[in-house]
Amino acid sequence: MGAQAILLIFLVFFFLDFGWDLTLTLLNLGHVRKNAAVVPAAFAGVVDTETHARSVSYTLVHGRFGLVSGAVLSAALLAIVLTGSLGLLDSIARSLPLHPYLQGILFMAAVSLVFGVIQLPFTLYSTFAIEARFGFNKTTPKLFVIDMLKGLAISAVIGIPVLLALFWFMDRTGTFWWIWAFAAMTAFQLVLSILAPLVIAPMFNKFTPLPDGPLKNRITTLASRLDFRTRGIFVVDSSKRSRHSNAYFTGLGRAKRIVLFDTLVSSHTEEEIVSVLAHEIGHEKRNHIKKGLAISVAISLVGFWILSLLVHWPPLYQAFGFAQPGYHSLLVLLAFCSGPFTFFLQPLFTARSRKQEYEADRFAVQGVGSAAGLKSALLRLCKDNLSNLSPHPLYSFFHYSHPTLAERIAALDRAEASLA
Repeated sequence: MGAQAILLIFLVFFFLDFGWDLTLTLLNLGHVRKNAAVVPAAFAGVVDTETHARSVSYTLVHGRFGLVSGAVLSAALLAIVLTGSLGLLDSIARSLPLHPYLQGILFMAAVSLVFGVIQLPFTLYSTFAIEARFGFNKTTPKLFVIDMLKGLAISAVIGIPVLLALFWFMDRTGTFWWIWAFAAMTAFQLVLSILAPLVIAPMFNKFTPLPDGPLKNRITTLASRLDFRTRGIFVVDSSKRSRHSNAYFTGLGRAKRIVLFDTLVSSHTEEEIVSVLAHEIGHEKRNHIKKGLAISVAISLVGFWILSLLVHWPPLYQAFGFAQPGYHSLLVLLAFCSGPFTFFLQPLFTARSRKQEYEADRFAVQGVGSAAGLKSALLRLCKDNLSNLSPHPLYSFFHYSHPTLAERIAALDRAEASLA
């Protein structure tokens, strides 16, 4: 297969991906507008008309913004590919008097910087215009810049050694380099998953142990009853960036910790918080974390195998403007140009995620003994976060990692009925 055929195939998949996403977004926006006048029947008497109107407006504004930003970013990627800009950057990096590994790292950093600069205006507008307009944004310009600089620094500190190691494996370990590289990268990801909540997350937020009191006692009792071992219960100062609220547990093994957004603690009842945490514990007790990790490892193995097949295939590089093959070139193509070839797999992952959410909900109902707290919490979260109450079924099927609120409440009612 020649370079022109490869480029043509990429363009076909690129426009299929773009056209499908555009179609789904337009369907969803049309469905929201169609149901904007009346609160959906499932929420009648629970969600007031003012909140529903604000959620409709929030959804429409975000949807329209997504259309514009998606079109611009897609056009930018297409322009970079078709003009041979990737090859030009690669040639400039290779001309520098540096070790080939360092040339590759500079090239990858330059490509990331280009796409980062293109995306930055949209991130700024989303944060300081849309989120601020609806009362969610608490991030100051200073904090935004600090977060961005911290993110760049952490990416460099972690990314450079990882890339150097990956280049070495690709260069020095023979035909089966991809197996060695896969094993090393998997071990690194496991270590990082343990260190991230303990070292990286505190660089951005303050995690304070939940003070003694009725809430902590109820959570501790629940965790003990459900045989969930944790290194602690923490409140994170999420309110310094956003009014959105959530709760989660993070870490692996003995490093597991429960984390509550301070916005959740301040706006929800104890019963609601305990029910939300029972749901999160359900993910762990139903082995969703381990299953997800196993799938991630399997996908990573397949990805490294594909890399091994493509790494020395000159037509692939020629199709995207590169003068010669290169490890760094292949990694960039995988990162920025592989999306159109895999978008049709997304429903498989979202369907699996929704199935696990139902399982965690059922676990929470069984663990707490009632669905009332979780139903109340979900409704409050929906109203506080202005969630879309009437998404288009095809849009939610393709994009939603969680069931719609109406679907979850119906399932919770069934789970509670089964207790009897």
